[in-house]
Amino acid sequence: MKQSLVVLALLAATQVHALEERPSTSAEQTALAVTIYNSDLALVKDARKVRVNNGDNLLAWRDVSARMQPETALLRSVDGKKLTLLEQNFDFDLLTPQKLLEKSVGEAVRVIRTQPITGVEFSEQATILAANEGVVLQFKDRVETGVPGRLGFGAVPATLRDRPTLSMLFNTEAPVNTGYLATNALSETGMELSYLTGGLNWKADYVAELSSKEDSIDLNGWVTLTNISGTAYPNARLQLIAGDVNRVQPERGRMPQTMMKAMAMADAAPQMQEESLFEYHLYTLDRLTTLLDRQTKQVALLSAQKVKTDKEFRFQGADWYYTGQHGELGRKLKPSVYMEFSNKGDNLGIPLPKGVIRVYKKDSSGRAQFIGEDHIDHTAKGEMIKLKLGEAFDITADKKQSDYQKISAGFNNRGGVIESAYVMEIRNAKTEKITATVIEPMPGDWQVVQESQPHKKGNAHTAIWDVTVPAEGKTTLTWRVRTKY
Repeated sequence: MKQSLVVLALLAATQVHALEERPSTSAEQTALAVTIYNSDLALVKDARKVRVNNGDNLLAWRDVSARMQPETALLRSVDGKKLTLLEQNFDFDLLTPQKLLEKSVGEAVRVIRTQPITGVEFSEQATILAANEGVVLQFKDRVETGVPGRLGFGAVPATLRDRPTLSMLFNTEAPVNTGYLATNALSETGMELSYLTGGLNWKADYVAELSSKEDSIDLNGWVTLTNISGTAYPNARLQLIAGDVNRVQPERGRMPQTMMKAMAMADAAPQMQEESLFEYHLYTLDRLTTLLDRQTKQVALLSAQKVKTDKEFRFQGADWYYTGQHGELGRKLKPSVYMEFSNKGDNLGIPLPKGVIRVYKKDSSGRAQFIGEDHIDHTAKGEMIKLKLGEAFDITADKKQSDYQKISAGFNNRGGVIESAYVMEIRNAKTEKITATVIEPMPGDWQVVQESQPHKKGNAHTAIWDVTVPAEGKTTLTWRVRTKY
């Protein structure tokens, strides 16, 4: 029994060895689809018409990504032909002069030289002894280091490829009721190879132009694609996934498997089509596009005009000065400038992928000037978007603690009840009045016991004052707070 198994194994090995490898290149592609995630991940679906036998086949699927995750590769027939995948190998050790030297250690080569006086070429045979840090050659009567001339190789080692290749050993059978096809008779079969790969990424970038009255923006969105995967994707159906997809982190020290069993202010073009997919959002380009290797490409995502916008000048306080005595809290404080708009309206109102929004405004000569940028997270339809663009130049404030009283001490003299008062003078050098928002985080249990104008509660630990400041004037805000902690 054991001898029979050995004989069968040898026969199988001989049969595999005897199979002629047939290459399949991108010239045989019938369709190509690429879905890119914004986390250095993409799903590639490569459909081709391939000539195969009715039986065992050894196919070299060329022009795949050099950063393919081979354990995710899946080959299937699209013509109804039964396909059984037996083995596949991902060859990413690419042909270079250095690799050719390293793979030829122990092999004989021809060393070709040129006679400097006559210009006549002559050659002699040598064996490559080493190719690690330079080349060591064994001639018939000597050993030399370095390359004394050109090296002529008999052949390229089978393990080296000129481009990333997935070689697959599989068995095919003709579908039922399609007639008899003799073994070893080639037929054209539709096949699709799908796999996950790194080296492809995308991000959203937005350009907004603020109106002269600063009450609306024109917003253009672009998708920036980057391909460093080691291959090109010609005439591909492009789709993008926005959302945070969970991925299993590889174990440390685990080696990649190489063999596995089957398992700027121009008008934007029409926006990409958007749809929900599970808990993510899918964007589809309505035309085919080509993404070359080592290329960055931009495609239009959206275009929306006259999106209503509000501007806010915000002074942001802190909670630490409500628990002690401090005096001066800041002079010539500058408020942060925010622009806020809602993700709704004509040509907007779609889920927005995370990215950077850069804002411009035209000067008196009509030239667009950059006035700030901010990052947004994935934003659902109807959500508010708030952008911090910088700090105001013409608005300043002085802030101080005007009174501090410890009403009672807490347990072991920790905490207790404190009453403190504050004065904030806000100055406006602009020629029009403004409204400044003063946000004060409050610690513990708190109560505003006195104030120059009413506040509103932002949340359980925040008091907010909207302070109107006249043109080229000033307004003083005062408040007294009792805190218990």
